[in-house]
Amino acid sequence: MTENVVYPPVRQLRRGVRVAVDVGGVRVGVAKTDSSGILATPVGTFQRGKNDLSAVVDLVKESDTLEVYVGLPKNMDGTEGKTAKDARKWARRISRMVAPVAVRLIDERLTTVSAHRLLHESGRRENTHRIVVDQVSAVIILENALEFERNTGGLPGIALNGESHD
Repeated sequence: MTENVVYPPVRQLRRGVRVAVDVGGVRVGVAKTDSSGILATPVGTFQRGKNDLSAVVDLVKESDTLEVYVGLPKNMDGTEGKTAKDARKWARRISRMVAPVAVRLIDERLTTVSAHRLLHESGRRENTHRIVVDQVSAVIILENALEFERNTGGLPGIALNGESHD
């Protein structure tokens, strides 16, 4: 007997490049999509407080970016600690620099753990993860945001003004 499987409709994504940022204390990982929002690729890892903001601003300007997603590292219970407050502060700074491009905060619980696991599974030695783990985390943030938009048709994450669509 054949079961009828009903799949949710796949929604058309808005066109435009999306940029995702994993903000760490030392490094900032950056990823972006193609203009169709289909493929998320790592862009680079930048030194926090040196070239991180300018690298993102340059990428947004050269890519005709639709939105910037900044990872919000919440605690497992959903509360926000010091790192989340730091990410919010970074997001507010970049928002002023890339306006009118929207900046949205994306819950990134466990993305770094997932990034380390993916790197390990790909055969990369543990001591070489540090230089790329933030980029992989940014790709995961971006893929999660795209999946949310595809599945719901809504905007992923939280706008800096507190508006939530997830």
